[in-house]
Amino acid sequence: MFGYTITGAMRVVSFCVAVAFCANIAAAQQQPSPTALAAAKELVTIKGVKEVYDPLVGGVIEKAKRMFLQTNPMLGKDLNEVAAKLRGDLNPRTVEVVAEAARLYAVRFTEQELKDALAFYKSPLGHKLFVQEPLIADESMRSAASWAEKLSAEVIDKMRAEMKKRGHEI
Repeated sequence: MFGYTITGAMRVVSFCVAVAFCANIAAAQQQPSPTALAAAKELVTIKGVKEVYDPLVGGVIEKAKRMFLQTNPMLGKDLNEVAAKLRGDLNPRTVEVVAEAARLYAVRFTEQELKDALAFYKSPLGHKLFVQEPLIADESMRSAASWAEKLSAEVIDKMRAEMKKRGHEI
């Protein structure tokens, strides 16, 4: 995924432009109230959305840098300097994607629902859920992977046994 060719990068850019265009059309159709937007901004702040999106700017810069390095590996020093400058210049732009996340909440939930969600996340249980949910998700994924490995071994054993009954050694 990270080894973009120029054509691949152009496809990604085209896709992003199309998505942004569609998002702008959708945004024009659904304008949340200022109160709902304020509540949604507070909700995404509590949920740590900014921290989730913070790596995006650096990731985009690194992808572009790698693309240019593929065309001319001798540009490494200069590209590293330009990338560092761009990180400083563009990191503040993360607020744009955070604002869009808030807008998405504001168009999907009523003002009262947003206020209720805020009250919940500010409560001890809401805070605990916020802290524990990623840990549970990680552990759940590890559990599911282990379960799938065991199931795979069982399926292989059963297939071998059934194929043996049909005269095939696999």
